[in-house]
Amino acid sequence: MMVQTVTGPIPAERLGRTLMHEHLFIAFPGAAFDPLAKFDCAEFTKDAVLRLLKLRSEHGVRTLVDPCPIELGRDVTLMKEISEQSGMQIVCTTGFYYEKMGLPSYWRARSVDEIAELYVSEITNGIGDTGVKAGAIKVSTGAPTIAEQEMRFVSAACIAQKATGVPIITHTTMGCQGPEQQQLFAEAGIAARHCLIGHSCCNDDPAYHRRIVDAGSYIGFDQIGMFYYRTDEIRADNLVKLVRDGFRAQLMMSMDRFCARLGKFSFHATPEYTAKVEYLKSQGLYQAYSYMFTDFIPMLRARGVSQADIDSILEDNPRRFFAGDEIAT
Repeated sequence: MMVQTVTGPIPAERLGRTLMHEHLFIAFPGAAFDPLAKFDCAEFTKDAVLRLLKLRSEHGVRTLVDPCPIELGRDVTLMKEISEQSGMQIVCTTGFYYEKMGLPSYWRARSVDEIAELYVSEITNGIGDTGVKAGAIKVSTGAPTIAEQEMRFVSAACIAQKATGVPIITHTTMGCQGPEQQQLFAEAGIAARHCLIGHSCCNDDPAYHRRIVDAGSYIGFDQIGMFYYRTDEIRADNLVKLVRDGFRAQLMMSMDRFCARLGKFSFHATPEYTAKVEYLKSQGLYQAYSYMFTDFIPMLRARGVSQADIDSILEDNPRRFFAGDEIAT
């Protein structure tokens, strides 16, 4: 099975150690109109390349999946340039964000088939005139329920998945509606193994995690280090429980970090929140891609997770997911 990266297709066996949910650059809709929002593309590219080189050399990561939604500043030409300079294999996605934070009005007015046609085109023909093809589909839903508009975009993603065979990577807001996403996928005839239910670690209820893995999908513990949702101690405890209960083969680990964001936060941040983020940034943690390796994985090892388990989560599971193979038991 071939996996489409921003520089071309590669065999799934060449993915190597993979981070399944990271970002290079994000820009929430409207940020480009903020006169105070500054972005130095050359400086950003230099910084991103250095970060990825460090990730490769110090932690052995060979592939980074950037499931940036179309309307959140996705720039696949920039992704390709950074991939070529750093040697990091980068997979981009097609698909929009959730209703509250995205879904441009133009695409809200399109039919499900028209949205699916866009997704299929970006996977098979390429994104715009860049020649870069998407290697997965992004699905996003809000909280506390899946909005009617979002369901239309989920349906379009299902049509595109069946037409192309590429997998689906999801965003769940605050770690909720994962099982409901799975139900929509199942009703559309999508095999659970083709779906990664993202941000599940933002929900601290082990029963929620069991519903997802019992239904057969991959589960994303992919916001490691996101202190404003859950502590990493809770994430570590819940991940260890899944490993011990026999679900290692369905786990994905990542951090949902980014190198740069255009403008301010996409919400009204309190002074306390801003101060904490600035402190973490000064320590090289908030935007660094290495935190999972330097801080979180040692938490897992201290709780009895073996290095073999960690290697399998970071290498075997992404390869099997992109290949579409049956999940190992």
